[in-house]
Amino acid sequence: MIINPYVFGAAFDPDAQAFITAAGLTDNTQKTAINTLVLDMKGYGIWTKMKAIYPFVGGTATTHKFNLKNPADTNAAFRLVFFGGWTHTTNGAQGNGTNSYADSFFIPSTQYAVIDNAALSVYSRTNIIEGRCEIGCFNGTNSALQINVATTAFPPQNTGTYMNNVTESKFADTDSRGFYITSRTGTTVTMFENSTLKVTQTTSALARPNVKIYVGAQNLAGFANIPSSKQLAFASIMDGLTNTEAANFYTAVQAFQTTLARQV
Repeated sequence: MIINPYVFGAAFDPDAQAFITAAGLTDNTQKTAINTLVLDMKGYGIWTKMKAIYPFVGGTATTHKFNLKNPADTNAAFRLVFFGGWTHTTNGAQGNGTNSYADSFFIPSTQYAVIDNAALSVYSRTNIIEGRCEIGCFNGTNSALQINVATTAFPPQNTGTYMNNVTESKFADTDSRGFYITSRTGTTVTMFENSTLKVTQTTSALARPNVKIYVGAQNLAGFANIPSSKQLAFASIMDGLTNTEAANFYTAVQAFQTTLARQV
């Protein structure tokens, strides 16, 4: 018989417990979901690739700001600072699409060692077609790192990504709900919608943007541009993922969302 040690009060994974303590989580379902998420990512071998993980659990701006990978309340730990109109609930964090954004303090040009190894993700619970950006940055000249989910910017409705370049990788998308993962490894850019590989494009990396990544909007050379009105239930910044790692990442995150009864 397999016994779950957590039923009997055994300690959570230390990384999960550090986040639980920092965020002040008291709900047992939320704590278990975080612990399982950490264990799943470690089991899949992708935990070490994570730079910042925003699980948006707990229902408040205070709990939503913490980076699961390093839950210190500092800029250097890449915790979020929310600006503008946000609504925080147990289902996630939702901007107003007008002046909302969250500063991650993560600058790709200094935090990534090379130009051709990077990835982003965002989990959207809102089905809306809008010309907005859910996570990213653009230095204003020749390099961007971002995800635009079901945007009207380039009809027909597309979900697109820029990965340290100015050439958009995109696919037709008329439903903006789901988990979107974009990755660059070498000259290959991929994009997943949930567990499905939607885009594979060969394109050279130009540079790493030298401005901070925003969540819920694009950081356009220091200006919060095209803010999103979608409810976000997860976001992350990480090193590039293989296709297998991206699919496993979806499995882990979807299980996390399902435990919290907010999966789409």
